[in-house]
This record gives sequence, C-alpha cells and structure tokens, in this order.
Amino acid sequence: MFRTALRNVLAHKARLLMTVLAVMLGVAFVSGTLVFTNSLSAALQKQSAKGFDHVDVAITPEWREAEGGRTGEYYELTRELVDDSAAVPGAAQAIGTVQGFTAIAGKDGKLLGNGFQSQGGNYWGAKDPRYPLVSGVAPKNEGEILIDSETAKRAGYKVGDTVRMSVDGPVLEPEITGIFTTDDGNVAAGGSLTLFDTASAQKLFGKAGVFDEIAVKAKDGVSDTALRAQLEKALPSDAVETTTGTKLADDQARAIASSMSGLKQGLLVFAGISLFVGTFIIANTFTMLVAQRTKELALMRAVGASRRQVTRSVLIEAFAVGTVAAVAGLVAGVGIGVGLRSLMGTLDAPMPDGPLVISPGTIASAFAVGILVTMLAAWLPGRRAARIPPVAAMSALHAQATTKSLVLRNTLGSLFSGAGVAVVLAATAMDGTDGQVPMGLGAVLLIIGVFVLTPLLSRPLIAAAAPVLRVFGVSGKLARQNSVRNPRRTAATASALMIGLTLITGMTVMAGSLQKSIDKMAASAIEADYMVSMANRHPLSPDVEKKLKQADGVTATSPMRNAYGLVDGEEAYMTGVNGATIGELTEFPVVQGAFEVGGTRIVVDEDTAKSHGWKAGSDVTITYEDDEKQRLRIAGVYQANELVSGVLIDTATLDPHESEAAGSGPADMMVMVKTADGTSDAAKEALEKTLGTNPAIKVQDKQDLSNEIAKMFTLILNMVYGLLAMAVIVAVLGVVNTLAMSVFERSQEIGMLRAIGLDRKGIKRMVRLESLVISLFGAVLGLGLGVFFGWAAGELVGSRMATYELVLPWARMGIFLLLAAVVGVLAALWPARRAARLNMLQAIKAE
Repeated sequence: MFRTALRNVLAHKARLLMTVLAVMLGVAFVSGTLVFTNSLSAALQKQSAKGFDHVDVAITPEWREAEGGRTGEYYELTRELVDDSAAVPGAAQAIGTVQGFTAIAGKDGKLLGNGFQSQGGNYWGAKDPRYPLVSGVAPKNEGEILIDSETAKRAGYKVGDTVRMSVDGPVLEPEITGIFTTDDGNVAAGGSLTLFDTASAQKLFGKAGVFDEIAVKAKDGVSDTALRAQLEKALPSDAVETTTGTKLADDQARAIASSMSGLKQGLLVFAGISLFVGTFIIANTFTMLVAQRTKELALMRAVGASRRQVTRSVLIEAFAVGTVAAVAGLVAGVGIGVGLRSLMGTLDAPMPDGPLVISPGTIASAFAVGILVTMLAAWLPGRRAARIPPVAAMSALHAQATTKSLVLRNTLGSLFSGAGVAVVLAATAMDGTDGQVPMGLGAVLLIIGVFVLTPLLSRPLIAAAAPVLRVFGVSGKLARQNSVRNPRRTAATASALMIGLTLITGMTVMAGSLQKSIDKMAASAIEADYMVSMANRHPLSPDVEKKLKQADGVTATSPMRNAYGLVDGEEAYMTGVNGATIGELTEFPVVQGAFEVGGTRIVVDEDTAKSHGWKAGSDVTITYEDDEKQRLRIAGVYQANELVSGVLIDTATLDPHESEAAGSGPADMMVMVKTADGTSDAAKEALEKTLGTNPAIKVQDKQDLSNEIAKMFTLILNMVYGLLAMAVIVAVLGVVNTLAMSVFERSQEIGMLRAIGLDRKGIKRMVRLESLVISLFGAVLGLGLGVFFGWAAGELVGSRMATYELVLPWARMGIFLLLAAVVGVLAALWPARRAARLNMLQAIKAE
C-alpha cells in the first residue's frame, strides 16, 4: 500500500501541483511571519542591550507622598547626587541624564518624523560615551545642538547649519555643532534625537539643576550588583531607587518580546486564514483524485486491502504532498522574512541591524503546519473512499450523494448558520467591549454554516445567472450545467474565494463607516475653524491661547484644559473652557437645561450625568487639585462625542486652583479658534506665523483632522488588503486546480462535444464561463457576509460612538465583484486552453 501510494503521487504530479502551491503559500506565510518577527525582536533586543552598554546601575528618584491628600512628587536628582555616585569606590563614571520632547524642522519648515518620536536630551561634558560623534564638537551653550546622523541624512543637514526647533516653548534657531550616532529605538523607527549641553537641556525642559536619571558605569572588575550595593550605602535610600543595567536590559528584552507577540499573532491570524482557505483546495483535490480512482480502490479492496489500508494510502499521499509543500514553504518563508525587512526600510521604518533568525521552532512549525493541514484535509476523502463497498464502486453506483447525507448536511448547515446569526445579533445589543468575543464566535459559526450550506445555495444562485449565460448559446448552457453538476465541488471552490472577500468587504464597510462618522462628529459638534495642539499630543502652554486671541482676524478662542478633581467625592474628568466663547466654538445637542458655562455654572455630558444621578439644576461639590472645595450648579446636560466629554468648567473658576496645585500651572490639550473669514490657506498661514511657525505645534481645520484620521484608517486597510491578498491568491489556485481536474475528469465528454460539432472556441468559452460563474457565486456570498459582519461590528462601535453611521461602499464592492470576475477569467486560461487542445478521438476513448 505504501508503494502504491507513492506511485499515485508520482503519477498525478501535475494534478497535485496546485495543492502543493496552496499549502506552500500558507506555510510560507507562517514561516515568513516567524522569521520576520524573530529577526526583528532579536535586532531590537540587541539594539536595546547596546543602549545599556554605559549603564551598569541606573539611579531614579523615588515618589514622595504629600501631606493633606495633595498630589505628591518625585525627589530631585541633583548634581550633588551625581558627584556622590561618581565618588563611590566601584564607579568609573556617573552621568546625569535629562530628556524631553524636542521638535526639529526640516529645511521646508515642517516637523521631521512624528511628534511621539521627536526627542531631546543632554550631551555630558566634552565627550559623552553614549553618543559617539561622527563629525563636529560638543555643544557648549543654548545656541548649539547635536543631531543624530539619521535625521541629518533625511533632512540634508550638516555641521554649521542653523535649524528651526522648539522644546515645548518658543521657536529656537540654534547651530548644529556636531552629528552623532545612536542606538536609540525612536531614531531607528524614523524619529529624531537632538542633544544640548546639560545646563541648556535642564533649562529648556523645565528641570533646572535636576536630572531624570543618573547612569553609573562600573570600574573594570566590579560587577553591577557590587556597584549597586555600594551606591545603596552611599545614597539616601528613601530618595532614590537603584537598578542594575542587566535587569534593565532584561526588562527591556521582555517588553520587546511582549510587543512583538502582538504583531506575530496578528500576522499568524492572516496566515491561518490562508491555510483555512487552502484546506478547501486540498480537500477538493483529494476528493476528485479519489473519485477518479474509485474503481482502482475498489479493486484493491476486492483483492484483500482493508478500509484502514485504503485510508492510509490516501494519507500517505497527503503526507508526501505536505512534506514537499512544507520544504518549499519554509524556503519561500525565509524569502518573505527578508522581503518584509526590506519593505520596512522603504516605508521609513528601518529595522536595526541584526542577523536573520531561523529558529528550530520556525522549522518545526513549517513542517507541522504543512503536513498536518494536508493530512487533515485529505482524511475525509480517504475515509469516504474506504467506506464504499467494492461492488458498488465498480458499478459506479456510489456517485450520487444519498438523500440521508444531503438532509444531514443541510440540517447541520442550517443549525450552524442560525446559531451564528443569533449570537451575532445578541452581541450587537451588548456593550462594545463585552460583545467582541460573542461576535467573533458568532461569525465563525455563521461562516461554517454557510460553507456547509453552500452546495444547497449554489443551485438557485447559479440558476439566477441562466438568462445571462443563454446569450453565449450552447457554451453558456453547458457552463451552467457543469457548475451545478457537482454542488459540493463548486461549493468548496467558491468558499475559498468567499472567505477572503468576506473579510475584505467587512473591513471596508467598517473603515468607510468610521470615517464618515468622524467627519460627521467634527462637522456637527465643532463650530471652530481651527484646532491648535502639540505634535506629540502633550499640553500646550497657556501663552499659545493668549497669542492666538490677539491675532488679526481671530474672533473667538477657547482652551480645552484638562484638570483633575473630585465631584461629590468621586473622580470625574474635568475640562476647563472659556465660558464666554465656548458656545460659539461648539454646538453640542443639549439634553437638559442650557449650555451655559461661567462662574459657578457648569455643564456635564449625558453619560456622566446618568452614572452619578445628576440633572440640570443639581448642585455638586468640586474638590480641586489644591484640596479646595467649591459648590457649583449643573446648568445643562449635553450629548458628548469623542472630542469633548465630561464636566466643562470655566477656566476663570478653575485656574486659581490649578496654578497653586503642587507647583504646576494650567496646561491646554487643545485651543479652538474661530476666524472672521472662516478657513483658508491664508488664515492658516497667519495663525502659524502668529505662533512663530513652530514645528512643535499643529494648526488643523476640521478637514485636516479628518484627513489625519483617514490616513490611519487607509494605512490599516491597505495592510489588511495586502495580508488578505495571500488568501485570495490561494483561492485563485483553487479555482485553477478545480477546473484543470474537472477538464481531465470530463475528457470523454469534451471529446464527444467536439465530435458532434462544438469547436475549440466553444470549449474554451464553456470552461471560462464555468469558472466565471463559480467565482461570482463565491464573490456574492462573500460580499453578503462581509456587509453583515461590517454592520454587526458597526453596531458595537455605535454603542460607544454616538455619530456612528453605516456606510455601504457600493463603488468598492462593485470593484470587488469585478475583480472576482477577472479572477474567474484568468483562472480559466490554462484549463480552457488544455480542454480545447484535447485530441477528440483519444478523449472519447478515455475512461
């Protein structure tokens, strides 16, 4: 039986090629994902470890609790502590470090990198071992800086150039005195790092005379644990905390591995989808191979082979196919891993240097996935073949499925589909977070149910195409009959395409609906012409609003000032606004009372009011951050959105308590601005000039804000399209495979058609139309399921987003349908050509 199975594999090389390709692509996706994420993780860990080369012990400040319930603060790391650390016997050097947000502009005046990765720090002395200089000298005063070599290369800067930059304040124009190299992860990810002399950095970052951390390097022969013990004895234990560089590196490595696990799992999900689609092709292929060899298997049974041996022979074939596919997939996966590394570089997200990691786990996963998926998919056809009685098989009485099996299949499909729809609908009534797991379960049940029911659905849906197919005469009629002749085969072929289009359509519906909702939210609630904020989403200085208020053409401004406090003894999110102008800048639907903010009058959003049992006219007690209390009245209850929510209080009421709280002053997350002439390029440019064309500050109108969010959605959607493309390619291979084997199976029939007058063009047209019908059948099912899942997921989002509105992307869905038709036509090219070239006499004699 073993030799027979191997002979069958060698005898059907061409027929099994598509199956090998389908499995290979899935394995390649899995192994490529593992190679890429393992290589990226190893490179990041290596880079992170380099960052701790000059840190054997890190000293950080301890938190000091304040008295009387006030907010506490950190102890200060002073220059004296740095000197004390350097004086410890085991210490070779102690460096005080300072860091903060620093925005540096390119030659076009725009921010380099993105705000979150634009950082600044201090250069220690004349030669800082952390940052080797490529050219130039160390900075000595506030008018001098160093920039990293990657930023210099991207922007075209060199030593001696003057740059525009900002550090949470006014625009500075220092001179570049040097360029350095760094292993900083933010720089590797496309950010920037700017260094000042230590005194200037402390002044600019608002940390005069103090440091964020002290990095201590041990002398040769002194371990980091021994150095830490010496430092703990020499420094005040209640003021500082010490951590060895080894522990910091280990913690960082664990954090990197943890962050990589999310990326790895996400990519493996898409690899799993490709493999899931591939199982249909494998099962379809082996079902057809077994059907073509029914008499052969029956003869084997008749001469003494047991059912188990027949099943085993099919599984041996599957094992051989899976092994070949796993080897090819692993090789291709290594190539995918290399390609993904290069792709990140072209997307301005360069990977740190490091070797390509092909771990034993990756190799084992490739073989396990390739072989197991193939054998599992082939098990059912093999078992089905073994159960056919030899006499029945020889007389071909087994060809038609029994009524009992059809009833069972359709009953199971209906139960799964009904349960899936019920669970999805139940999930839509839940809260956004609680409904995610039930909705995922319901989606899986529904997809399984529709797959099981697909043979039943194929007849009426394909019959609906009959009027169109009649246009093509005999070829069209034959194509329709061939499509429904074997519903199970048609269903398995169409289902592969259905799954890919279901996911693509669902994601497209969600992205379009979210974008429309964000546009609607900005248009309906925000009357301001511009929103001004920091590029890194950090607080703005209150001076920004003062400057904007005095700018020509500005008619109204209001800050959005975050504040901590208690309302009736419970924590509440409070936002300080200009009570006199907030009504001109926003237009929130008022549920109760009036939208009046000023003095002792405040407004709260509907959800906050419900959770606390408040209503318009209720009096509440506010406990501010400085521990002062005040009795305020709720003038109105409004309907919030994602931009503005919580308690809105007048800044004139709030600011005195903020400025006295723990030494901190008011800070604005955003400033809303209304101008006399509305939005225009000139108005925007005037506002930017008012703020000194500061690269750290963004001036955005509602369209800019919407476009920024749309950019994120588009990026995510394009990534999903790219990842799901693998599943669609596998589905296309399935269509090609099914048609090719169907042509082989129907060789005698095709020969007869040629003999009675159907020409080669007619044969080609018949095969192409059959492929087209099957592809469109799968596309229609995929689009229908995708819209349903997109709607259901939107209901979850809508429970937390008041402006959510379902948008059906008809144009894109039309494109998806057209692409499915193109897939059908292209997939049929080779099988149609093969069918047309069959020798009619040899085909008529074929069995």
